[in-house]
Amino acid sequence: MLGNLGMGFVLLALVCAGAGAIVGFAAGKTGSEDGVRWARWLGLGFCASMIAATVTMETALLTHDFSVRYVAQVGSRETPTYITIVSLWSSLEGSILFWGFVLAAYIASAIGLTFDRKSPALATAIAVWLTVGAFFCFLMAGPANPFLPLVSPVPSDGPGPNPLLQNHILMVVHPPMLYLGYVGMTIPFGFAVSALLRGSLGPAELKELRNALMVPWGFLSVGITLGAWWAYEVLGWGGYWAWDPVENASLLPWLTATAALHAAMLPARRGTMKGWTTTLVLVSFLLTLLGTFMTRSGVFNSVHSFSQSDIGPTFLAFIAIVLVFSVVLVATRIDRLEGEGEGGAIISRESAFLLNNLFFVALTFTVFVGTTYPLLAEAIRGVKVSVGEPYYNQMAVPLGVGILFLMGVGPALPWGQPTPERMKALLMPLAAGVSAVALGWAMGVRSVWPCAVLLCAGFAATVTVNELIGAFSVGFGRQSRRIGGYIVHAGIIVMLVSVAMSSAYRVDQEFHISQGESVDFQGYNLTFTSAETVQESNRSRQFAHVDVRKDGALVTTMSPALNVYPGMMAPIGTPAVHTTAGHDLYLSLMSIEPGIIGVHAFRTPLMMWLWAGGGIVALGTLISLMPVRVRVAVGAIPDEAIAGAPAK
Repeated sequence: MLGNLGMGFVLLALVCAGAGAIVGFAAGKTGSEDGVRWARWLGLGFCASMIAATVTMETALLTHDFSVRYVAQVGSRETPTYITIVSLWSSLEGSILFWGFVLAAYIASAIGLTFDRKSPALATAIAVWLTVGAFFCFLMAGPANPFLPLVSPVPSDGPGPNPLLQNHILMVVHPPMLYLGYVGMTIPFGFAVSALLRGSLGPAELKELRNALMVPWGFLSVGITLGAWWAYEVLGWGGYWAWDPVENASLLPWLTATAALHAAMLPARRGTMKGWTTTLVLVSFLLTLLGTFMTRSGVFNSVHSFSQSDIGPTFLAFIAIVLVFSVVLVATRIDRLEGEGEGGAIISRESAFLLNNLFFVALTFTVFVGTTYPLLAEAIRGVKVSVGEPYYNQMAVPLGVGILFLMGVGPALPWGQPTPERMKALLMPLAAGVSAVALGWAMGVRSVWPCAVLLCAGFAATVTVNELIGAFSVGFGRQSRRIGGYIVHAGIIVMLVSVAMSSAYRVDQEFHISQGESVDFQGYNLTFTSAETVQESNRSRQFAHVDVRKDGALVTTMSPALNVYPGMMAPIGTPAVHTTAGHDLYLSLMSIEPGIIGVHAFRTPLMMWLWAGGGIVALGTLISLMPVRVRVAVGAIPDEAIAGAPAK
């Protein structure tokens, strides 16, 4: 019964989305206010239907209705309730349903925030959103149907979701953050398409586009950080980023969306690059579709990806249609957005933003080539190749350092023509950068790229602090966007320093320790004291307790574990991490036998600052989205203050 009910809601959502898209495009073309109103109500009908379908699936999961095939695939009576709830996105069909649910929430929010508007431009945007919604409803009604009935006999229990989903609490929050980032790109995509179709992007529409982009950008930033934290806390290899194809898939739209947020500064301040800004938004949406395809098609080998599925060709066809539509739209309409404004001098903030965008696009292309080349090589030449960390280090690291440098230089430069006073203002940040390198050198930093990161980080941090002081002196309410943008910059600086130091100076060693014996590692003394086995409802856990001493004093007791899930031959580890401001001590349990354990130990500098930096970015994003408390003329300075543009 629940399966039929859920399928009914999906079909109703498909009808509402299809009808709303048609009505919306027609209203956008004719300017009919009735059409706008109908498009809005059909959009809300789609949202209500998708939410109802998701609630129906959650009900089936929580009541263990194994007559629904998806529940029989991922459900289990032994699974804790919170894991049962999040198993909605633990497999292909449920993840597509969750995609539709998040899209419904976004569309409902966007319609609600613009409910008093009767603009044909809004109708076109709604039509674009509902077109995307109709495609995902089509998937749910066809190759990715989550409500298919199970052919009898109906089992009394199921296997439960993927053990990796159950192994750490971060998997409860990491996937939804990525979904909120991926799916949310649909909203600015709709606004960008609408702007191109009507050939106009005024200050109010630009602000709307920018805010619509910043929301999913913030979620994507948090999702990427939590994904790295999950990899660090669960996979037991001591790292957090392996340039995995699905990791890269989340990074790609983040890079282009970041470029778009910076590019949006120029039309707001100088009236230029409107077409480029909308193009970056279109590319960001296309890359989120590509990322979804990578995860759900099974064509990429990844610890994150689902198994081979039937939706791959359908999804690829949709990506191709959106790509062709976007290329044609940009080719035929982009010239209508430009024509006013002028650029600045070679040494100016305008030029810094242009160079910033060039670096972001180059980095996006570098990651895209490294991610897709193995698949293309196998498809075209029939050979299996791999692109690993050396390629990314050689190609991506210099570009990342260049972006960090521009984070400091750009805000320090003036709009238009440079003045001697503003150029002299670069001396103090430069001195701070040199001091940061000297401090790093005194602490043993010798590698070229970490030193370059310290130089650029010291420079950028000084500029960021100066600009924050200036913004707070004007008033938080009047400068909230500017303040939030610089807080985001501060978080990125902290994260990049952490990445540079933790990647270059991580030390690891493997040990076999007998019970009661000790080994020394990087100034710590590790003693294996005892082992125990704990049986939980959905797994069995084997703990090894290790006393950690430094200079003879007990620092902590660490308890790495191996977890055995039903139906899995190999156990899944849970490392133990002791965190300080300067470094992490990380113990990964490789094996446990009577009286002896195998341990892989890591000492990684500045790791906690990677997670702290992610939190700072999230805080800055929230502040940037706060409304400015004063009314200003269209195009005035407060409207420009996103991600690093100080007011005069």
